[in-house]
Amino acid sequence: MISPSPLASRRTAVRHAMQAAGIDLLLIGPSAGFRYFAGRDAILTERFVALGLFADGQEIVFSPRLQAPLYEGLPGLAVCIWDEAEPMLSGVAAVAQAAGVKTIAVNTEFWSGFLLQLTALLPGVSVVPGAALVETPRLIKSEEEIAALQAAADRIDAVWSRFCAMTPTMVGRTELELRAVIDGLMREEGFSEVSWVDVGAGANGASSLHHGSDHVIQPGEPVVFDYAGCFEGYYGDICRVAVSGAPDPEYVAVYDIVRQAQEAAFRAVRPGVPAQEIDAVGRRIIADAGYGERFTHRLGHGIGLAAHEGPYLVAGNTQALEPGMTFSDEPGIYIPGRFGVRIEDIIVVTQDGARRLTQSPRDLVRLS
Repeated sequence: MISPSPLASRRTAVRHAMQAAGIDLLLIGPSAGFRYFAGRDAILTERFVALGLFADGQEIVFSPRLQAPLYEGLPGLAVCIWDEAEPMLSGVAAVAQAAGVKTIAVNTEFWSGFLLQLTALLPGVSVVPGAALVETPRLIKSEEEIAALQAAADRIDAVWSRFCAMTPTMVGRTELELRAVIDGLMREEGFSEVSWVDVGAGANGASSLHHGSDHVIQPGEPVVFDYAGCFEGYYGDICRVAVSGAPDPEYVAVYDIVRQAQEAAFRAVRPGVPAQEIDAVGRRIIADAGYGERFTHRLGHGIGLAAHEGPYLVAGNTQALEPGMTFSDEPGIYIPGRFGVRIEDIIVVTQDGARRLTQSPRDLVRLS
């Protein structure tokens, strides 16, 4: 849990950015951005709830009476309650009118239905994207946040270690059975949310988002495991591959290519390097090995209060890396109808390079 002082500092900083941009009100609906500025999750339902940060200094959670107890008592935040017999956004509209609001910014996840209702209540008010205000401050993590991400990564590693120790063989078991084991271990390790557990054996591993099926694992069949979850507000994520029996020599060779690409990308990370260059480094190794068209996604995504957030390591992102940025390093090769390989770790940019938060061995794991 992040202490109240950084929360107040975050809201002050974004208010200064709003004033510089000529924005009178920033509305943040349920999202990682809400949690970043309020210090608590908002529940996403058909009932309107949002954090309203006003350029004049007002900081208000607009909430239905049902949810209000969740937000009452949050340091520095007032709560404006609406009852279900009244229009959901009447409170926002009234405060905005009284404050002379002319321009409203909303976060990326703000529901369009609510936005349409609000503009109908506030004719003549301009609405602009608020992504830069909400997402940019989250790119660089504080030491407190990095420690929280490390705690999540440690438990992600613990899940993999425990799974390997308790699984003498995968042969004869289904993908869904193995998925359930990982899911259970994550909950035992204290994850409040299991975001996903993707398990793909053999040809199913060629789909980077295969969630699992009743496919029975065969001897020598590689199994791709990708799982992520939320521990005390911050996310952990990893991808590893295991095999029971002797793997195809071609698979071992392709696995080695992916591991080389991941290591090269990791070593290329340092402050000042454009995010797209890290993607290019890993992609170049895979392309030079003849598998360029089989690397079908970006090299990495940011991670923090959301499992996927900025910065994205992808062609076209010229943003320079800075110390405190955290993201995945996960190249892959996918051959439809045959197999897939992906290795993923979470890393943090340091003053002179990078450090891995996840520490599980990156070898192809042999489970008997």
